[in-house]
Amino acid sequence: MKRDKFIIGSRGSKLALIYAENVKAKLKEVFSKDIEIKKIVTSGDENQKDRLSNLGGKGLFSKKIEYELLEYKIDIAVHALKDMPSIETDGLITNFFLKRNSPNEILISNGNIKFNDLKPNSVIGTSSYRREYQLKNKRSDLIYKLIRGNVDTRIKKLEEGNYDAIILSKAGINALDLINKITEEFSTDELIPCAGQGIIAIQCRDNDIETKELLESVNDNETRIIANTEREVLKILEGDCDTAIGAFSNIDGNNINLVAELFSVDGKQRYFIKDTKNIDLAKELGWEIGEALKLKSEGSYKR
Repeated sequence: MKRDKFIIGSRGSKLALIYAENVKAKLKEVFSKDIEIKKIVTSGDENQKDRLSNLGGKGLFSKKIEYELLEYKIDIAVHALKDMPSIETDGLITNFFLKRNSPNEILISNGNIKFNDLKPNSVIGTSSYRREYQLKNKRSDLIYKLIRGNVDTRIKKLEEGNYDAIILSKAGINALDLINKITEEFSTDELIPCAGQGIIAIQCRDNDIETKELLESVNDNETRIIANTEREVLKILEGDCDTAIGAFSNIDGNNINLVAELFSVDGKQRYFIKDTKNIDLAKELGWEIGEALKLKSEGSYKR
């Protein structure tokens, strides 16, 4: 690569910077010159009180970073894939990924009380309609309340007694070395994660051939396949952060398995599909399941 320096754009949160450092470490294996991480404050970071859907959706965590990428102020952007809109921004490409971390959901509670043992009317903090509706299907006697902020902030709110328990992704807890905080871990069968959960995505300009070649050398191909399969479900459903969608895929030999669920706006109706195809038809599998869910739900999932 001809350039003497490589600039990575990232959100400035502790977790986001850990993800950026992970990407930097991988790039160091193939790029011997200077690599810099540039912190970018996003709209989603500036407002940590309101529901994301009321502020403009998932793009709040990526738009400012993408702008810097399009303006050639950074060379690549690092994102948590689950925070990215399903439709790619013109001129950019997100098709490079580090190996997937855990996709599972975890519960942290005061008193280390497991989900089924929480008292009726206990307050559960979550920022996701999907998690709220999934858990309501298991226990409708609990109170589900919006919580925003980074992982440390959410844990602090829990410990201050604003919530009895909170639901978070295990990937973030792993990265922050907070495993000792976990009260309970849910399998992907118990709580289907959102598309791309646990995946660090790397984005670059679509016309930057040199950078694309470099990123190809650090990309984890199995993660690319499952990421694109899960995100295809979102694209078909035009899913945003208001849409309660779970999608999870895994590769088994030459096959890929995909499970997906979709909830109606009020969370009372659940639509569920799972299927398997040859790995060469992974994207087609995502498309088919997305279309089938759309047909089953008849648009009842749109607000």
